Amino acid sequence: MMYNDDKLHEECGVFGIYANGGGVDVGGLTYLALYALQHRGQESAGIAVNGPDGIQVEKGMGLVGDVFTDKVLEKLGGNIAIGHVRYSTAGGSNVVNAQPIYGKFKQGEIAVAHNGTLTNVGVLKEMFEDLGFTFETSSDSEIMIKMIARAANRKGIERAVLEMTQTIKGSYALAIMVDNKLIGIRDPNAIRPLCLGKYDGGYLLASESCAFDSLGIGAEFVRDLEPGEIVVIDENGVKSINHNEQTFPQPCAFEYIYFARPDSVIDRISVHDSRIRAGEILWKESPVEADVVAGIPDSGMDAALGFAKISGIPYDIGLIKNKYVGRSFILPSQEAREQAVRIKLNALSSVIRGKRVVLVDDSIVRGTTSKKLIQMIRDTGATEVHLRISSPVVQFPCYFGIDTPYRDQLMGAQLTITQMRDEIGADSLAFLSIDGLLEALDPERQFCLGCLHGKYPISVQMEEENHVQHV
Repeated sequence: MMYNDDKLHEECGVFGIYANGGGVDVGGLTYLALYALQHRGQESAGIAVNGPDGIQVEKGMGLVGDVFTDKVLEKLGGNIAIGHVRYSTAGGSNVVNAQPIYGKFKQGEIAVAHNGTLTNVGVLKEMFEDLGFTFETSSDSEIMIKMIARAANRKGIERAVLEMTQTIKGSYALAIMVDNKLIGIRDPNAIRPLCLGKYDGGYLLASESCAFDSLGIGAEFVRDLEPGEIVVIDENGVKSINHNEQTFPQPCAFEYIYFARPDSVIDRISVHDSRIRAGEILWKESPVEADVVAGIPDSGMDAALGFAKISGIPYDIGLIKNKYVGRSFILPSQEAREQAVRIKLNALSSVIRGKRVVLVDDSIVRGTTSKKLIQMIRDTGATEVHLRISSPVVQFPCYFGIDTPYRDQLMGAQLTITQMRDEIGADSLAFLSIDGLLEALDPERQFCLGCLHGKYPISVQMEEENHVQHV
């Protein structure tokens, strides 16, 4: 039985590397990059390499360090590699659905790593099945391979990729290896992140810029891919194709609130700085008298620093995280499952006892973890417990690559803030406003806030009709 830590679950992480010359361990570098992106998915990991005998794929269930041994990495030689870490929902938790996904067609081989969700995958899959195609996985990424392979036989790879992007709808950040090329693609709304990097001898793609910093080869962040942009990397360098002139950039706000690593920069916004600003604005909107501010590890820490900084209330480490427990873990009994929060987090008595405590977290989903944490802080001797959330109330599902529950399981969709406060047992509860969030990010830009107000950048079917798969 697996314990779910009552958070919005991350999507996936992708990486790609193109080496112009020999002597570059593209498999090993991809392995290091996936470690840096591990926070984006812990269910499975995979690497595909374009070696002398064609594309070789190694993937498995579990964390990066569990899937790739020295012996496996030694086999991953070549000049191009793509990598993937995955968190799935309805797509099925098994190695068949792990990525990169490989395909073979008349003109050669292809491997795809995808972060996001296609909203029209059902229609496309039905169309291809009517044409006689079969599918080996339940991942919507496989349909993209079928589309590229079918068109490439007649029109060439670049035209095939372009036509594929003009047909699919939804969110996608893609790293594709085909025809001795590394191709990166970002959806027209730029919902999911993808950036370009370089080093002395080649080019890189990654979901987050922190992956470049982990390689130890002097890699540099170049830029984020533009909305709807295709970049083709080969022996001639980088060629940019903008496949959709009508773009409406609305990056996912939760990349900044929760998913991305603090040391990443996405679309020219520092994740760490945006979280600090969110904490500062949260204090201005919802001040409270207290003795200590503590962030809930890990994603509440930066906002807690901002809250403490602007309020003048001392910041301290109120909760200690068990670093050997991941974001989800196996629990042996019902009794252990009931104590799951205490297994992951423990209150620091010398900081909490006798104090009025402000806890800062990034979001409330079902509310079960918040309730247990507040009770833990009270049991440790706090005189008051005030919860501040550095995002607005999550009231709607996400259809673009984040695992959110149905509305009837979202606390914010069922209860008022006062009712939520009473349910979780806090002395006070306050959320950052949508205007406050936009101020923390960039008030001059638009972001995808569908899970907050129900207005999505792309039309989607209602959840009861189409509980979409997240890849």
